Amino acid sequence: MSKIQIMDHPLIRHKIDYIRRKEVGSKEFREIVSEIAALMCYEASRDLKLKDVQIQTPICAMTGRELSGKKVAVVPILRAGLGMVDGILRMIPAAKVGHIGLYRDPETFKPVEYYCKLPADCEERDVFVVDPMLATGGSSTAAIQMLKDKGVKNIRFLCIIAAPEGVEKMKEAHPDVALYIGALDDHLNEHKYIVPGLGDAGDRIFGTK
Repeated sequence: MSKIQIMDHPLIRHKIDYIRRKEVGSKEFREIVSEIAALMCYEASRDLKLKDVQIQTPICAMTGRELSGKKVAVVPILRAGLGMVDGILRMIPAAKVGHIGLYRDPETFKPVEYYCKLPADCEERDVFVVDPMLATGGSSTAAIQMLKDKGVKNIRFLCIIAAPEGVEKMKEAHPDVALYIGALDDHLNEHKYIVPGLGDAGDRIFGTK
């Protein structure tokens, strides 16, 4: 059974609905996407394990806590996923970063792989796959399958906006992957864009058309 968490934090909601506005330019859009990713990372990392560690404060010795067990990797789905990486790295600076390149064929709407580069020990890490938009779910499910084929077992998926169709496809294809969703929108239109959505996240992040 998939774990699905739709964010209800006021800051996340405010920032998402702000960048939906078509007049928001690329610089501001890019900065706020990074901020949203950082806030979502806070929730997505809530169940990471801690261990005791002995430390010395300026006053005395004490038993502190630090992350234990598996380390973290962030894997953006290119190219829009790049916009979320810096926000997560601000929260988890020691995380390694991999990249998966997929594009959606404009005729079939199916994902086509063109690049995959992962940390050498990726299968031993908690992997956060990030992409701002979960539309049809084709690219996301394909990217996660690529990770599984390489031995990765602990995967979380973070997106800023999702369509119900994409969520259902992810639940069906990868019920073991936890989904962290900034906002769940209404539906996909005939061009497979999320409605109301925010347009093409990659174009808005990088200022392209």
